[in-house]
Amino acid sequence: MATISGNQLVGETLKRIGVDTCFFIMGGPINDALTASLKRGIRGIDVRHEQAAAMSAQAYSRVKNKPGVCFGASGPGTINLTTGVANALIDCCPIVAFGGSSPVKDFGTGTFQEIDQVAIMKPVTKWADRVYEARRIPEMIDIAFRRSITGKPGPVYLDLPSDVLYEEIEESTVQWPDLTKTLVRSRPQGDPAQIEQAVKLLEKSSRPVVLSGSGVLWSDGADPLRKWVEATGMPIYTTPQGRGVLPEDHPHAFLNARSTAMKEADLYLVVGTRLNFVFAHLQPPRMSGTAKVIRIDIDPAEIGSSPRVDVGIVGDAGTVMRQLLAAGSGRVDAGRFADWRGRLAAIEAEKRPEAEKAMSTDKVPIHPLRLCKEVRDFIDRDAILVVDGQEILNYGRQSIPTYNPRHRINSGTFGTMGVGMPFGVGAKAAQPDKQVVVLHGDGSFGLNCMELDTAARHNIPIIVVISLNGGWTADPKRDKPGRDLGYTRFDLFAQSLGCHGEQVEKPQDIRPALERAKQAIRNGKPALVNVVTDFSARAVTVRFTKTAT
Repeated sequence: MATISGNQLVGETLKRIGVDTCFFIMGGPINDALTASLKRGIRGIDVRHEQAAAMSAQAYSRVKNKPGVCFGASGPGTINLTTGVANALIDCCPIVAFGGSSPVKDFGTGTFQEIDQVAIMKPVTKWADRVYEARRIPEMIDIAFRRSITGKPGPVYLDLPSDVLYEEIEESTVQWPDLTKTLVRSRPQGDPAQIEQAVKLLEKSSRPVVLSGSGVLWSDGADPLRKWVEATGMPIYTTPQGRGVLPEDHPHAFLNARSTAMKEADLYLVVGTRLNFVFAHLQPPRMSGTAKVIRIDIDPAEIGSSPRVDVGIVGDAGTVMRQLLAAGSGRVDAGRFADWRGRLAAIEAEKRPEAEKAMSTDKVPIHPLRLCKEVRDFIDRDAILVVDGQEILNYGRQSIPTYNPRHRINSGTFGTMGVGMPFGVGAKAAQPDKQVVVLHGDGSFGLNCMELDTAARHNIPIIVVISLNGGWTADPKRDKPGRDLGYTRFDLFAQSLGCHGEQVEKPQDIRPALERAKQAIRNGKPALVNVVTDFSARAVTVRFTKTAT
């Protein structure tokens, strides 16, 4: 009878599930499992650090709305995945991480690179387990993918010992689940009685706002949420990771009136997002202490742990929004909140020219806001924008809009530095026909800068724009320890890797440099524009903790 190895089962299982891309660094004992996967047509993108493999998988997942896949070799290779995996956990993003490991038969003997990788991965994943028999590899991989997308999404880990991978077994003994259904997601409805209670609260409201997050994206709920906002006239505000569910130039998007809307609202409709520091835990003074709260979340634990909730609806965000649309038709309409929108629109109209003026400064060194303005005016409307850093992250948040769901990515609430380059690689791999722009701080760029080499080797043409302020964060008083990094010629570094690179020191030169970068990526070459910015410019943003840098 025919035999098959554990390595071949890994490749065949991934192909049958529908995996088309994976991120990895070669090494034992996963090399042959990777080879088997690549032979089945799966694209393998080898990165320069395993944390970048996990981060690239996260960006791929966010853009594609399906689990990203990454591999690590045994011991240090797998442990290096953990920073990216942890970031995906806090970001509630589904990735499936595989780690090769030392043979089961040698556990406890101190064999080469032996360490309990499952124990290490458990705190940073939704689920972590190990395969002990080759015949169960398809079954366990199927479970891993299902776990990653069921309920609140997140990363999972599957340990692949070398003796299991290289075991040869009779094909007839393999346990094959129906892998055509692995990625099918349940879309649970909300309790109709709770839907009715929510509509009744909305009927009594005069100043409601929608607060939405990534749960809307994972549920493919952007369309029903947009229809709800347009039908009811409710203003909407999103988490940084949930941007684009409504085009940010939409008539019901009052970005510059966010503070007023949060403080004066009399009802919060919270859709697919945690109530963490991003929304001040719904606590005064940033938020209204008396507003009613309606929460929609697929995770009952989120609603159960909510410090404030008047109506809690457990269900898929997109499905529940469709239910609300049906139940609220004729009862909650756009005319009801016209005065409320008018107040926010007036604030928006007042603040917009002021913000535009601040972004138009010709100051040298270049102000980061001017850099953001040039990037804003340059990028395609449907570009995927990745932002990574400290000051530039905050300036970019304030000034560069997003118009499409899943087209804005940053590190999320874990705040991991160094995600920019790996995210850019993963995003472009997921959507090769879209313009991908990475706006980086110089400090954050240094953490995973060699992923520019990954982009060059794999013909992944992205544009990288660096705000070069000479170190970590702004430092007007020059009193931060270890802050100074110098003004590195990252443009020359890019050139050394075969990429297009140039440096800019005057504001009027930014746009021409960006246009040359665009021409370079049209020719298939990654491009980097190194922009010298003001080291003293400190972004104005809310201090979430006393330890903010």
